[in-house]
This record gives sequence, structure tokens and C-alpha cells, in this order.
Amino acid sequence: MKRFVYFLKKILFVLGTVLSVLLMVAAVVLCTSIRWMFDTWSNLTMDELVFHLTAPLEGTNGEMIAEYLSVCVAPAILIMLLAVVLFVAWHDKKRRYLVLMGGGMVVSLTVSAVSVHGAWNKLDVGNYVADQGTYSTFIDDNYVDPAEVQLKFPDQKRNLIYIFLESMETTYTDKESGGAFEENVIPELTRLAQENEDFSGSDPLINGGYAMPGATWTIAAMFSQTSGIPLSISIEDNSMDTQDSFFASAITLGDILEQAGYSQSLLVGSDATFGGRRLYFTEHGNFDVIDYMYAKDNQKIPEDYRVWWGYEDQKLFEFAKERLTELAAGEQPFNLTMLTVDTHFEDGYPCQICRSTYGDDQYSNVMACSSRQVDRFVRWIQQQDFYANTTIVLVGDHPTMDSDYCEDVDSDYVRKVYTSYINPAAGVATDTRRNYTTFDHFPTTLASLGVQIEGERLGLGTNLFSGKQTLTERFGLDYQKREIGRKSELMERLANLDENKRELLMREGELADITVGEYDIMAGVIPIEVRDIANVPEGVESVQMAVWTAGDQTDMQWIQMGMQEDGSYLAQINVPSFGYKSGEYRVHVYVVDRTGAQYLLGAVEAYVR
Repeated sequence: MKRFVYFLKKILFVLGTVLSVLLMVAAVVLCTSIRWMFDTWSNLTMDELVFHLTAPLEGTNGEMIAEYLSVCVAPAILIMLLAVVLFVAWHDKKRRYLVLMGGGMVVSLTVSAVSVHGAWNKLDVGNYVADQGTYSTFIDDNYVDPAEVQLKFPDQKRNLIYIFLESMETTYTDKESGGAFEENVIPELTRLAQENEDFSGSDPLINGGYAMPGATWTIAAMFSQTSGIPLSISIEDNSMDTQDSFFASAITLGDILEQAGYSQSLLVGSDATFGGRRLYFTEHGNFDVIDYMYAKDNQKIPEDYRVWWGYEDQKLFEFAKERLTELAAGEQPFNLTMLTVDTHFEDGYPCQICRSTYGDDQYSNVMACSSRQVDRFVRWIQQQDFYANTTIVLVGDHPTMDSDYCEDVDSDYVRKVYTSYINPAAGVATDTRRNYTTFDHFPTTLASLGVQIEGERLGLGTNLFSGKQTLTERFGLDYQKREIGRKSELMERLANLDENKRELLMREGELADITVGEYDIMAGVIPIEVRDIANVPEGVESVQMAVWTAGDQTDMQWIQMGMQEDGSYLAQINVPSFGYKSGEYRVHVYVVDRTGAQYLLGAVEAYVR
């Protein structure tokens, strides 16, 4: 019995020692991680934290990982080694041993609890949890499904150059221009906003958009500006947590331009996989992704070259000029979407051409350098032949997350992301200063290309060139932010992709029997019949076909197909509406289900001889 008690005490001592060491290590990792997290992301939100905790780490800045290891992991290893040394040294001094074991546990648990409590309050986890348990109908009631809106492109489709400017705010201009700084660190961008369209109306102070919940980090900003909805979802029950799909049921700017025949490219100086950017832009618009990995694989940069997140913006703009020259030589209208990176927190990346205008204030030097580079790039575009039929959109992705750059900004100043529409094919309907969010860029960008939008709204966005009220102007900023931060049944439907829908997407283009009838010369029509549509889980809402003859799809017409008594669908190509053009007529047939998701049923050709 005594031997059993002896061995039991030994086992308890060993377990206590191991548990004490583990708690000490965990406490150090937890405390330093929380401190590092808030030092790195001063404006971190629970939406962003939850997204990145579930998204792949591939493509993350290596310097950031190295910093985390040195700041958080290294101290934990030192504490572990110190604890082990003390336990070994005091193994025969029972009192000291017990004090170290018990004290280590108590201190570790206390410090951990204090750290978690502080993070809980700073992240406002209580309200986040409450919002995630509360459904709001705001998004459901105000979302305008692009599938249900008539969009009419101009006869000659315009090119689009959309540049996401990393962390760029109106805040960085001087107070006389509408910013919050004493000295303007982005004078060139300020001039571009003032000389072009930022929707400030007759007000001389520059204007920008509010970043709503679910739109305050890079991929969320890129998604929200091109879809009109936030990237704030219930992670636990949808395909976003594995990154197999990215809001597969949503219709975005990329989807619309792809359907209109645009050639689309995404140009970024980092690994596009990070945060799901590659997935989003390939799934919604079939973009050619030209990123850091592409640059290495195609000998644009040396195999071992890496600075900051990949390569610097100086190279990005040179690569963009090459790509634009190639795109302009093609027959298709194009969309080149870009993302700068040098102005990413913390303090940005000072490249070779950065000046020390602001002394030791590195972030201001980098911001000023970015402003000059964007201005030079815009001037280059304006000298090219394709510029006459091209719209340039310059938009900040989100407010900066740099921990101290805006710490002296007055608390009453409302920070907005930078906005400038250059050479748009639309004029503003009002000279009133607009109150808007980054959601409004979705329909506004299409309008800047000369697209006529039925009702002037898409997603949660409003065409700012129109006189129609934005949701911000209608409901107020605070109410809109609160409601968007809550759960939405519509958002869950758009984010989720069940297995039946996944199968539909994989089989897209082979989902029906499409028959082309003979050309009726007397009537001037070609009948198209669709039969045996595959099972659509959400049910068929409508069937429509896109018809065009021109290689660049400039004469595309959308035709609604009518349902017959036997369940088939029938429509006719009106040849006179194409000017009795002879030759090949390209036909794509689509089904729209009751959630608004659209699938290609098949493609056929008709001929007029």
C-alpha cells in the first residue's frame, strides 16, 4: 500500500510539473500573441479575425510570420526552458518545488484570464456574439439581386482599370482639402480626386466611402466593392471555412463583365492565394491571375526575389503597363484589376524610389511615394490610344490598420477610404455631396462604363452617378453598420453551396438538350428550343439566352425564353434586330434558380447564309 501511495505521489508530481510548464508556456504565447495582434492590427475586428483564423495561411508575408515567431514563440520557449531548469534544480527541495508548481499554475491562469478579458473588450466580442445570435432582415430587404436587374451595355464597351490602393484614406490629405493631417502626404492623389469624380458635389473638400463591417480588410474590401455585400458570415456552416468556394451563389462585377465578353486580369504583387483572393477572382469572372508566383514562374523576377509581401509596387506598375499593352492589342474589352501593397501596415515598404520627405516618419514617406507612383501611372495611361475608351477607378481598399499612424486624428473625424473615378462614361445627376459606403462602388463602376442599370441599384449599392439615395443617406451610417453586423439569412444562402449545387457547377454547360431550328427567311427568325433541363435543386425561376455575332460581343442581346405546356422552353432569334447579318450566331443558354444563382445550360451556334 505504501509503495502504491509513493508511486501515486510520483505520478501526480510529474503530471503537476508537466501541467505547470504547459500552462506557463500557453500563458506566454497567449499574452504575447494578443499584444502582438493589437500592435499589428490596431483596428482589428472579430469579422476579420474569424475569417483569417479559418482561411489558408498560404501567401502570408514571411516577415510577419518571422516577427510572430520572435515576439511570441521565442519568449515561450525561453520560459519553458527556464521552468524546466528550475524544476530539475529544485527536484529534491520539496517546498520550493511545490511553490514553483502551484505558483506557476496560478500566475499563468491569472495572466491568461486578464489578457483574454482585455482582448474580449477590445474586440467587442460580447456584441459580436450577440449579433451573431441575432438575425436582421436589413440585407435581405435591401439587397438587389443582379440576376433580376436589366443591364444594358453601350454598343462600344469600355475598358476598366480598377486599382485597389492598399490602406489609402482621405484622412491623409490636409485639413484644407478635407483630410485630417496638418500636411498633405498624398498631394497627387488629392489632385486626382479633386479634378475627377469623388462624389463631393460642389463641395471643395474631397470625399470617400465608409468601410462597413465585413469590408475592413483587403479581401473583404475587394469582395464588398465588387459584389455590394459584406464578407461577414457564419463561418461554422458554409464552404468558406475550407475555401472550396467563395460566395458561389453571388453575382459580382467579375461575373457580369465575363458574361459581357470582357477579358479580365488580376495583378497583385503578393501571392494571390492569401485570404482567398485567387479563389474569388477565378470563381467570379475567370480572371487571369498575375501575382508574385506568376512573376517568378515567368521569369519576371529572379526565382529567389522577395521583398515585403512579394515584390514592390514599382514593379507592379511596370508589369501593369506590359499587360495593358497586350490587352489593348486584343479584340475584347478588358478589365485590369490591381492591388498595391507597399502601403500595407506596419509602416509600409520604402522602395528604392521613395524619398525621405518626412524624415523618420516611414509610413508618410511610403504614402507619398505611392501617391506619386499612382499619378505617374495614370498619366501614362492617359497618353495611350486606348484611354479614350477606358475608365480608371482608384479606390482605397480599407482604412489603415497601422497601429499609430492616425492616433493624433481628432476622434470626431470620420475616416473614409479614398475614391476617384477618372474618365467615366457617365455624369453626376446632382451636385450634392454624397454620403456613401464602399458597397456603392459595385453599381457605380458599371455605370462609369456606360452601363444602364435598371433601378440604379445592385447588391446593397447605389449608382452614385444617379440621383437615387444610397442606403447610408436613407437609413444613416450608425443604423446601417449595426444591421449589417448581424446575421442574415440571405447572406447564408449566398455563401453556402450545397452538394447538389456543386454538382450543377461541375456539370455546367451540359445540363440540357438545346436544339437550333431552321432559319425562317420569311419571318426572319431562328427558333431555339431547350428540353430536359437537369434537376435544379432550388427550382427553375427562368431560362434565358445570350445571342451575339460580333467577336467582341458588342451586339449581344438577352432573350427571355418562354415555358411551353410540355415543360420545354422556346425563344426565337430575331435576325432583323441584328441587321440581317449573315454568318454564325453564337448562343449561350442559362437557367436562373429561385435563389438567383445562374448556371450555363449549354452553348450552340445558329447560321444565316
